Amino acid sequence: MKAKAMTVAGVMSGTSADGIDVAVVRIVPGKVWPPTIKLLAHEAFPYPAELRTKVLAAMNAQSISTAELARLNWRLGLAYAETVRATAARHELKLDLVGCHGQTLYHQGRAESYAGRKFACTWQLGEAVAIAAQVSVPVVSNFRPADMFAGGQGAPLVPLLDYVMFADAKRGRVLQNIGGIANLTAIPPGGYGKQVMAFDTGPGNMVIDWLAQELFKKPFDRDGAFAGRGNVLEPVLNEALRHPFFRQKPPKSAGREQFGRDYASEFLGHCQRESEKPEDAMTTATALTVETIARSYERFVRSLMKAHPVDFIVSGGGARNKRLVAMLGERLESHGCVVRTSEDFGMPAEAKEAAAFALLAWMTWYGLPGNVPSATGAKRAVILGQLTYA
Repeated sequence: MKAKAMTVAGVMSGTSADGIDVAVVRIVPGKVWPPTIKLLAHEAFPYPAELRTKVLAAMNAQSISTAELARLNWRLGLAYAETVRATAARHELKLDLVGCHGQTLYHQGRAESYAGRKFACTWQLGEAVAIAAQVSVPVVSNFRPADMFAGGQGAPLVPLLDYVMFADAKRGRVLQNIGGIANLTAIPPGGYGKQVMAFDTGPGNMVIDWLAQELFKKPFDRDGAFAGRGNVLEPVLNEALRHPFFRQKPPKSAGREQFGRDYASEFLGHCQRESEKPEDAMTTATALTVETIARSYERFVRSLMKAHPVDFIVSGGGARNKRLVAMLGERLESHGCVVRTSEDFGMPAEAKEAAAFALLAWMTWYGLPGNVPSATGAKRAVILGQLTYA
């Protein structure tokens, strides 16, 4: 089937579990790869308080009933449908297709033993039939398993969009998303295919947000205001940097399993043994995000850029944290990196991941592979996701 232009909604709810982002894009194939992508609309919808409580409880549950999981799966599907319909109506857009990532409850990128077999696994909730039935267009969902059965970690999957939108012939590009987990895509000047590297760098906003809620009863550290009033607790930071994840070579992926509530609680305990000032804990958590990003660049990415100028393009909720972005710029300045945000390139910071799943859905619709094996570790490129008809 020959690829045609389509208007596609991408739906994303990340590891922070704070809400749903919907990005509507127009994808137009060219005579040669890649297609052109134009953002038509972006809307962010916070989870209703009760739904967010249910999501977070399910993520952190040691045990949970089958009924609770079934209800949460359907409730999330209904929420996704509502947000897609609202976005399309608000911007008077007619959709052809929806790509929905779903809410990750569990992601285990590397093989572990369970019930007599060793395997990797992942699980994203959000009933696709609910979306297709209420929006009246086909839906592509469940993107990650195909890559994992091809030997990959199922993440990251955003590098395809990163390459299509940001690759440059003369400048290196590092696309640094800072959501609950931070991840980067590195594209050397003129780079393509196997030259693209991508991996999770560690905690993004996850520890910072938990501390803001625990210490200040705020959902997040707006503009990094709390972090701006504290000092880095060097013994705590140095201890945190010894976590084995940071020593792993790419490809690698992380989630709440490594850096969720239990990790953040232990981190806070270390901070409180060093300082009674809560702002110091916030500053140290922010420094952890910055330092793990910077060390990831130094260890794994810098050599790819071959001394070319590099744009370090930040997206995700962390792009709104002025203190975090400033600290990152200071840390990377000596490497010749210019820290910018995705908005400088026409893509709102919170819209990029949702737009990526719109592109991946379009690829699936036309039977085109959507993973980047050099990013996920897969043995081959594969078609991602499952298609649900309206």
